[in-house]
Amino acid sequence: MVMSQQFDLKLSRAQSVKVGNITAVKYSSVPVGKFSLLCKGLSDKIGALVGLILFLPVMIAAAMAIKIDSRGPIFFRQTRSGINGKTFKLWKFRTMEIDAEKKKAELLSRNEMSGPVFKITNDPRITKVGHYLRKYSIDEFPQFMNVLTGDMSLVGPRPPLPEEVVDFEPWQHRKLSVKPGLTCLWQAGGRNDIDFEDWMKMDLEYIDNWSLWEDTKIMARTIPTVLKGSGK
Repeated sequence: MVMSQQFDLKLSRAQSVKVGNITAVKYSSVPVGKFSLLCKGLSDKIGALVGLILFLPVMIAAAMAIKIDSRGPIFFRQTRSGINGKTFKLWKFRTMEIDAEKKKAELLSRNEMSGPVFKITNDPRITKVGHYLRKYSIDEFPQFMNVLTGDMSLVGPRPPLPEEVVDFEPWQHRKLSVKPGLTCLWQAGGRNDIDFEDWMKMDLEYIDNWSLWEDTKIMARTIPTVLKGSGK
């Protein structure tokens, strides 16, 4: 018998498991519960399908506006790190000039975020239509496809770039222990107004306290944030 007081269970959940004929205690710091996870997966698929159908007129209008506003493709595909670091292609509407990645090096000195993340206010690479799409998070709508393919969830930590993950501190890698999401505590509660380290702490807080009800509350908080045009 192990005295539970010897362990701090704020970040881990204890489970009784069988290892052969031996009963052991397993400590897990990721969401557990097969039924709840099954429900989350099912709600992801249904929610993504409903989202694609519901916002299809908006997405068609956005695609037309992008083509009229600037030359280049409608969509922007970028490699991101998903669960357990597995990479996938994230879909977005293109909101920047086609040579945006090349110009990034010239803007590094203006980075407003700590850590490996790059974000600046009034990024000159963003197109006129791109500003509007970002303001109302319309540029993220194609990620419903990422949810349907199983690379993402409706709610979960936002997927980082692989080059950002390389510079993560050891404790920050736990962000990758769950599927990334379309929205999260950071996105629903301040976005660029929140510093990188606090953003990471919010992601881990979400993982440690995950439940279907928590997902529902985050989705409910995200809707007014999007409608108010709080995106950046």
